[in-house]
Amino acid sequence: MYVLVTVLAALFFTLLQRRFKSRRPCLDPKRLDGKTVLITGGASGIGKETAVALARRGARVHITSHDDQKGGAALRDIKKESASMNVRFWSLNLANLQSIRNFCKEFLKNESRLDILINNDGVPAVLDWTDNGFSKCFGVNHLGPFLLTNLLLERLKGCSPSRIVNITSNVHKYQKLDFSDLNYNIVPLFSYCRSKLANVYFTQEIARQTERHGVTACAVHPGYVAGDWTSQFSILFRIVMYVITSLFFISCQAAAQTVIYCAISDDILQHNGGYFSDCKPCKLRPYVQDAGIAKKLWEASEAMVGLTSSAREHLATRTR
Repeated sequence: MYVLVTVLAALFFTLLQRRFKSRRPCLDPKRLDGKTVLITGGASGIGKETAVALARRGARVHITSHDDQKGGAALRDIKKESASMNVRFWSLNLANLQSIRNFCKEFLKNESRLDILINNDGVPAVLDWTDNGFSKCFGVNHLGPFLLTNLLLERLKGCSPSRIVNITSNVHKYQKLDFSDLNYNIVPLFSYCRSKLANVYFTQEIARQTERHGVTACAVHPGYVAGDWTSQFSILFRIVMYVITSLFFISCQAAAQTVIYCAISDDILQHNGGYFSDCKPCKLRPYVQDAGIAKKLWEASEAMVGLTSSAREHLATRTR
C-alpha cells in the first residue's frame, strides 16, 4: 500500500511539474531589420532575454531600468549575447511620473522610430508607495506603463504597423477592480492581482482606440518565472521560494518566448487586444472582457497621472 501511494504521489508530482514547466518556443523566423524596439525593465529577467532575442533578429533595441549600474551591465551582456551593437540603455523610474515624462521627451527627441513597445517592467506583490503617492503595485505595474504608452503613442501610430505588448499575469482573475479605491494597498497579493487585471483592461482599451491607426496591442502571461523578483523579500522567503521556483517555475528564457512571439508574429493581428500565453491566444473570464470597465479605468488613469488629450498632442508636436 505504501509503495502504491509513493508511486502515485511521484507520478502526480511529475505530471504537475511538467504542467507548470512546459512551454512552447517561438519558432517564427521573422527578422526585424530597420525596426526599433523599446523594452522597459530590459536589464534583467524576461526583458533582458527578449532584448537579446530581438537584437539578434536585427532590431534596434532600447532597454530601460531604474538602476543605472544594473542597466549598464545588462547592456554589455545583451550586446555580447546578441552580437549586435545596436542596443541602448536608458534610465527610467516607473515609480516617478516626472521620470517617465523626462524619458519620453528625450526618447522622442533622439529616436525617429518606435515600432514595438514592450511594457515589461514591474514590481512583485509589495506594500510600498511610489514617489507620487500611488500604491507601488498599481503605480508601477499599471499607471507607469499607461502614461509611458500614451506619451509615445503618436510615434507608434506614425510607424504603423506597430505593436504594444503588455506583460501581465494570469493571477489577474483572482481580483476585481474597486473604483472607489484603485489605490488599494493593504494585502500585497490582492494589490498585485488588481494591477495585473488593470494591464488586461488597458490592453483592450488601447487596442480599441488605436486599431484604425495600425497599432496592435496584446497582453501576455509569460508563465511563473524563476527570476530575481524575490530579491526584495526576506532571506527566509527567498529560500522557500527558491525551492518552489526550482521545482515548478520556468526560466526567463522560456518565459520570454510568448513575449517574442507577440512582438514579431503576424498571427496576433487577428487578436488585437487579446490575451496570450504559451504562444497562443487564451480565453478570458466574462468580467475581464467588459469594455465599460476598461474605458472607465482608462478615464480614471488619465486623471490619476494628469494626462489630457491636449497634453499628448502638445508633446507629439514638439518632438516631430
